[in-house]
Amino acid sequence: MRQEEIMHMFPQSMRGKWKKVAQMADRLQEIRLRVNAPAAVLIDGREWFVDEHGSLLDRPPDGGGSEPEELEELLKHLCQYSLYAFADEIRQGFITIQGGHRVGLAGQVILEEKNRIRNLKYIRYLNIRIAHEIKGVSDGVLAYLYDRHGKVYNTLLVSPPGCGKTTMLRDIIRHLSNGTLYGPGMNVSVVDERSEIAGSYMGIAQNDVGIRTDILDGCPKQEGMMMLIRAMAPQVLAVDELGSEEDVRALQMASGCGCRLLATIHGSSLDEIRGKKYMCHIIAEKLFERYLVLTRKKGSCEIEGIYDKDGLRC
Repeated sequence: MRQEEIMHMFPQSMRGKWKKVAQMADRLQEIRLRVNAPAAVLIDGREWFVDEHGSLLDRPPDGGGSEPEELEELLKHLCQYSLYAFADEIRQGFITIQGGHRVGLAGQVILEEKNRIRNLKYIRYLNIRIAHEIKGVSDGVLAYLYDRHGKVYNTLLVSPPGCGKTTMLRDIIRHLSNGTLYGPGMNVSVVDERSEIAGSYMGIAQNDVGIRTDILDGCPKQEGMMMLIRAMAPQVLAVDELGSEEDVRALQMASGCGCRLLATIHGSSLDEIRGKKYMCHIIAEKLFERYLVLTRKKGSCEIEGIYDKDGLRC
């Protein structure tokens, strides 16, 4: 099924080149296409180049770069030949396609008043990030996310980029929504600002986020959290990638409304996030009761440790 999804990303005229790559769908992470440059793919963390015949090479081939017209045709195909329908997403620099895969876009920015981005044109760089749903990745940490009465702790996942924090977050959401040995299923609301958690396509989650989960897709976290609290009455509120004082302030407001919180942040350790200006006060206030820290060792990602609200290892 995943192999077919990869093939159908491309117009019929381009599929021959991508047949070999599609056969590696389970290991494929990214497809990068740049104007006048060879196509590159990331497979199991290693970069390969794709020549005009679809062969994988460990060095750039001579020629074979993408023409502007090819990239334009590919983007139209990915948008089902209706760029207008995807205009809001394109303005943010990405689109989400069927299967939950996300396509990053770069080109020339069109600005409006106050230097706000109105749209992109001359899109000449595409990064197709292949969605990989790994169910069960959070099984080993679930016991640490509940107290003895079955109440979910406010939990923050701390991880460097590329260590699977969104995959872990998604699986925790699925478990909390469906129910576990440690507690019954709960209504979970997710602010999926960049469509990475649920991978929604036309409003429908492409990833399994549980039977009691509601998604607000493509909405900024600050506005989305309060919208969901007012509209969906969640028991758990989940967001990805805290990155500003405004994000943290919205979390504090949500906590005051009785929601349990589940969030992620980029960082390599608790000490690093303590040093972030917008995080130090909520850590001091002990808003989060559990910290799940991911790390990369010898090229692979693993759980470095689980900590309580005082920063002590559980």
